[in-house]
Amino acid sequence: MTGAAGLARLHEEIITCRACPRLVEWREQVAREKRRAFRDWTYWGRPVPGFGDPQAELVILGLAPAAHGANRTGRVFTGDRSGDFLFAGLHRAGFANQPRSEHRDDGLALTGAYIVAPCKCAPPDNKPLPEELVRCAPFLDREMALLPGRVVLTLGAIAWNATLAWLERAGVSIPSPRPSFGHGAELALPGAPVLLGCYHVSQQNTQTGRLTPAMFDAVMARARVLIGNRRGT
Repeated sequence: MTGAAGLARLHEEIITCRACPRLVEWREQVAREKRRAFRDWTYWGRPVPGFGDPQAELVILGLAPAAHGANRTGRVFTGDRSGDFLFAGLHRAGFANQPRSEHRDDGLALTGAYIVAPCKCAPPDNKPLPEELVRCAPFLDREMALLPGRVVLTLGAIAWNATLAWLERAGVSIPSPRPSFGHGAELALPGAPVLLGCYHVSQQNTQTGRLTPAMFDAVMARARVLIGNRRGT
């Protein structure tokens, strides 16, 4: 089965998952109660699968759907401020055809990039529990196996650690001591995509200046270099 067909079938499974009672209760409560600004929306209120180019050389790993972002729109990073920052940066780097995304049918297309999350449901306080990440891990494993990514861009420490856990499950030997997340951190291991760290594109980071557009652009430029280097290996 091709990557595109396999991903489509996998996504049908993902959106029906009810494995984590706490997450199911929260995502559906948010979808019922809504935010006043979105009272006319029909919220998605289900797990959110990945999105992008099935032939992506760059895989971007986030954290989880935002309660009133992807949990509302049904597409990762769509309809919230984090997504505004991310898609603007992907557009500047040539991975996205437009700088904004407000709903899943707005024409956004990614070229050479694919976005996934280790937790598919919106968690309370944006904090999935360790056991919830473990339950979701088989979905992440199957998504990553269907993507040809040469570079994995991890947005934050949870995404970095989830990627290391995925590599371990895939049989890749992880050095000891375990490599730590950091903005701009890189990890190249035999038989694995290069890991590249970036602060998460959350409002907490972007509005305080911890992550600026220039910093994100520098990480994306490095990703381009690493992709080019990997093509030659």
